[in-house]
Amino acid sequence: MRKKAIVFDIQRASLHDGPGIRTTIFLKGCPLDCLWCHNPESLGKKRQLSFNIEKCTNCGDCAKVCENEVHSFINGKHLINYNACDFSGKCIDACNFNALKIIGSEMSVDELMLEIMSDLDYYATSGGGMTLSGGEPLSQFSFSMELLKQCKEMGIHTCVETSGFVSIKHFKEILGYLDMLLFDYKVTGASAHKKFTGVSNETILKNLDAAYLYGVPIILRCPVIPGINDSEIHFNAIAALDKKYPNLHSIEILPYHTMGNSKRISIGVEETLEHLKTVPPEITANWIELLRSMGCNKAKMG
Repeated sequence: MRKKAIVFDIQRASLHDGPGIRTTIFLKGCPLDCLWCHNPESLGKKRQLSFNIEKCTNCGDCAKVCENEVHSFINGKHLINYNACDFSGKCIDACNFNALKIIGSEMSVDELMLEIMSDLDYYATSGGGMTLSGGEPLSQFSFSMELLKQCKEMGIHTCVETSGFVSIKHFKEILGYLDMLLFDYKVTGASAHKKFTGVSNETILKNLDAAYLYGVPIILRCPVIPGINDSEIHFNAIAALDKKYPNLHSIEILPYHTMGNSKRISIGVEETLEHLKTVPPEITANWIELLRSMGCNKAKMG
């Protein structure tokens, strides 16, 4: 049986997920539950219904074709029972205003390879390739391994963006099929990491060590969230990793943004994290200055 996975996005001509022009594949499913996640639609492995209230005209056409009473209109408000959706797509076809869509489609490795290989010329001229992201792509290990193997067989540069939270055995198996690793460093300290991401950082740190010792070029990606990890302790820890791993390719600082809020609403998640705010450029510039004063000269804005 050919391996399949639920893909929630394919971004072609991507310039921010590794070197050159890239095709970035986003797989659904993540074992972490980061408080600030800007891709909440990536957390679950199953398909999801998404509703954009700003595009809805309350015409009611979706309710007319839905057999599971997912859609109802009460006092002029469009209400959705997300759990009742069977993903038949009838409501999406009936909506003339593109207010509804299904997030996630089942795809095989072969189907994805056709997408990836359509941009071979761009990879060749730019030094780009394929990046596997998510969610946590390594949570669907067999599928990710097969896709990376096929890319390597075709001479396509491979990159994985990962939280590092995957079994050490699986992580070591996949290293031989990577040309680059985008490795997230989220929170400093075991208890804080557990509190804000839902998982321990013990395995993550061991896998970072394994990747470095193996020799895979690593871009350390560090999301900075106001009020959570924008502390001197955390920046000191980033600088310490730079000293511990002097051959890191680079360290990218990723300031928090609020794009995930509208996504949460669209998939029926009530919490919108309104208390977390995007910080101004002068603050993010101070972060870089602070890191460089600590000797972390690889730090740059991601």
